[in-house]
This record gives sequence, structure tokens and C-alpha cells, in this order.
Amino acid sequence: MTDQTLLKEKIYKRGRINPDEAISLFSWDIIELGLAADHRRKLAWPEEKVGFIVDRIINFTNICEASCAFCAFHARGGQIAPYELSLNEICDKVEALVSAGGAQVMLQGGLHPDYTLDAYLTMVKTIRDRFPSVYLHSFSPSELVHISRKSDVSLDDVVRHLKAAGLNSVPGASDLLVDRIRSQVSHKKLTTAEWCEVMDVLCRHGMKSSATMTYGMGETLEEKISHLRVIRDVQDSTGILRAFIPWSFSPAHTRLETILPATGIDYLRIVAISRIFLDNITHIQAGWLTEGLKLAQIALTMGANDMGGILMEEVVVKATGIETRTNTEEFIELIKDAGKIPVQRDSQYNALKNY
Repeated sequence: MTDQTLLKEKIYKRGRINPDEAISLFSWDIIELGLAADHRRKLAWPEEKVGFIVDRIINFTNICEASCAFCAFHARGGQIAPYELSLNEICDKVEALVSAGGAQVMLQGGLHPDYTLDAYLTMVKTIRDRFPSVYLHSFSPSELVHISRKSDVSLDDVVRHLKAAGLNSVPGASDLLVDRIRSQVSHKKLTTAEWCEVMDVLCRHGMKSSATMTYGMGETLEEKISHLRVIRDVQDSTGILRAFIPWSFSPAHTRLETILPATGIDYLRIVAISRIFLDNITHIQAGWLTEGLKLAQIALTMGANDMGGILMEEVVVKATGIETRTNTEEFIELIKDAGKIPVQRDSQYNALKNY
């Protein structure tokens, strides 16, 4: 038997593949890779149901001292005007979501130089008091570490206080968990070890998270798999990651414009290899926002089993020049056309309505 035949047999028999085997998957025929990934999806998620959620991202400020090279959204002198939403403006946006039947809010604001823990607690408490049923899946590991430093309190206390105020879970915005890349594009944000520490703290407090992957920033194939290995190891030790969401980096309007954009085939390979390698994560989202609806639809046949959020409002990706909009009806038709069953879900991936 060839090495590829042996690896294929291992994949189809639910075997855990190692990093070297994962790297070899990049050379597989895309159709064969997709079939293998879809088989692994069926092992993790036997149903042909694809979930989505009606949610809203509220970027309450774009004043951020991280100044990441891959970000086109943060305020820069003479280019993008700085802003800060008031509590009333934030609540107006939450109210619009609730009126539209949405249930999840993602508060995101980067690393504001002046915000301490009190500011975040006030934000969470205000929303919780006015909208007790809204699920707050908010902030990020980088923001939590930033709050800890600015407020001179432990990361453990930051999470404990935010949870007590009404925070439900934290998006595990991972960027790329490779410190060589992080030192070049986001050196003011947290390190890979600090990201893992945040996951450990969330686990201790009984809070769930997720993991993402922003690829196409000059990393090697080995570094792509290194990122996935960090996530798999964290999930082995904590079990708190509900979902994995990969998306390609867009160099437009950023300070990394010399990097060639990743292709659609690159994206489908990442989705498929992630499904095969991340054997301990149930839900992999198709990145319609960055990759487009049609490519996301194809991803549903190559390992992805969730479409993520409808997103009433999104401004960070839009700042790169990518603007993809959708609605519930379009999601339903897209999922059906992929031969799947559309399911509106909640933040815990419980089905609310089948279509």
C-alpha cells in the first residue's frame, strides 16, 4: 500500500492523524480530500443538518492600540475616523436585533487604551439588565488579557467578574497561533501561550469558547498545521471549543498588501484538513462572510456543518473592501441547494427551527 492509501484508511477508520500526515493532505486531489473530510464530518455530526444563527456584531469602538498589520478597521490618523458608541447606542443596536428575532450579541472593541474592567462590566450589566434573554458571546482572548493588564487584576478575576455581570461565552479569536507570524503582524496582542491560558481560565469558570484561523499571512504549511495542533491540544485538555472558523486573510486596505490573496481552493483545503485533523471539535463553520456564499456552500460538502451568523451588522471585514450580505431566506435556500437541512439554532447549537 502507498502512504496515501494507508492514510486514507486511517482517516476513514476514525484514526487521529499526526501533523506530518496533515501536511501531506495539502497534496491530495481536492475531490478525494473533500470526500475524506465529509466522511469525518459524518463521524462527528451524522445528521445532514446545517445550522445558522441570527446575531449581531457590535463594534463599540475602533480605537485600538494593537495596530495589527492585517486590520483595516482600527482608527488611524488621517485615514479612519475614531469612534466610541455610547451605552444608549449599543442598547439601540441590541434592541434592533431582538426585534428582528435575533438572540446573540457579539461585543467587540479591540484594545482600547483607556478602557478598564469597569467599562466592560458596565457594558455587560447594562445590556443584561435591559435584555435579560440575549446571549452575550463577546470580547476576545486578546481583549481579556488587555483588560487584565490595564486594570491590574488577574485574568482569572477578569473572567470571574465578567461572568457574574452576565457574559455567557467568549469568541476564541485566534488569528494564527504561530508566534513567528504574530510577532510580524500583531506583536502588541497576546502570544500563543497567553491564548491557551485564556482558554484554561474560561474552562475553570465553566465558560465556552471557539477557535478561528486567519491564514494566508505568509505562514508555511507546517505553521498552518501547528496552529491546528494548538487548537486540538486545547480542546483535548478543556473541551470548551464549540466551533472552529477558518477564513482567509484579505490584504486589501491593510499593511500586508504585498501578500497574494489565498484562493478558493486554498480555503476548501483548509476546511477539509481542519475537519480531518480537528477530530475533537463538532462544528466547523463555512466562512461566507470572507469567502462568499457560493464558496461557503461548497464547504458544506467538504467538512463544514454550520453557516454561523446571519450578522445584522458587520464592519470589520467590510473595512477590507469585502462586503457580503445575506438574510435568513437566502441562507435557507443556499443550505437546501447543498442538499442539507437548514436549522436555525441558538448559541449552544440547540435547534430552534427546522426548515
